[in-house]
Amino acid sequence: MKSSLTYCQINDIIKEINKAVASKYKIMHQPKASMNSVNRNLYHRFINEETKDTKGHYFIVEADIKEFTTLKADKRFHVILNILRHWGGLIHYVIT
Repeated sequence: MKSSLTYCQINDIIKEINKAVASKYKIMHQPKASMNSVNRNLYHRFINEETKDTKGHYFIVEADIKEFTTLKADKRFHVILNILRHWGGLIHYVIT
């Protein structure tokens, strides 16, 4: 299942995903009055991406990964997501 990937490589991806989640929700919890125009635009994008299924839950989309990390959503990245799906419980993927 893990292909030619090492646990270290998988853990690095998890760290990057966590970084994207932390960055996104730092903006989401920031007072709107203190946001610059870039963060305000990101905030509105985040709100527009919410659905009834994701409301009240932490989630990221591919655009968040591109915005806040150096990861590329290439074949290797999707292999790692598959690995994580088998390791964890219920995993939600958001497609935009």
